[in-house]
Amino acid sequence: MKTLAVAVCAALGLLSLPAMAAEDSGFYAGAGIGQASINTDSVEIIPGQSYKFDANDTAFKIFGGWRLNKYLGFEVDYMDLGNPSDTKTFVISGKSVPVKTEIGVTAWAPYLVGTLPIGMFELSAKLGYAWWDASFKVSSAGVPPEHGSDSGDDFAWGVGAGMTFFDHFNTKLEYEAVEISHVTVDAFWLTGAWRF
Repeated sequence: MKTLAVAVCAALGLLSLPAMAAEDSGFYAGAGIGQASINTDSVEIIPGQSYKFDANDTAFKIFGGWRLNKYLGFEVDYMDLGNPSDTKTFVISGKSVPVKTEIGVTAWAPYLVGTLPIGMFELSAKLGYAWWDASFKVSSAGVPPEHGSDSGDDFAWGVGAGMTFFDHFNTKLEYEAVEISHVTVDAFWLTGAWRF
């Protein structure tokens, strides 16, 4: 009788393995809100006067992905990093002239995501590539604003820590960065995702 009970328990355990595996894989989708910052290297715009943009703004993103298993997955993010603005005063012809600069950045980024489960918590890291678009606006009192734009693609990465509730809802604190030449673009996120 004891042997039969052990056999039945073992069989039930084996039957539950596919269900457990299914919970560790599949599609997920979510969104996040956070704080994005844009910082540039120092550039000499006017002889003897350098300018370094350094500002932040509220950002948001949406994302979706596929978990191959509990350790590895793929993800695609769309990020809107807001429109950070910064004002610097230049001395032109002996007069102090405040100049306001606004930079807006959006990006698409596919990632390879690695996850390390630790009990009910998870640590994650992701590597990918971002295709970004940037818009610029420079304005000063009494002068028509100047507009510009740029686009490119660069390496992107992120790290995060989170936990899953009710087997499906995952929430995470995350840091994400896009490595644009001469510019630091990064964001801190609070995200929520539903694992189907």
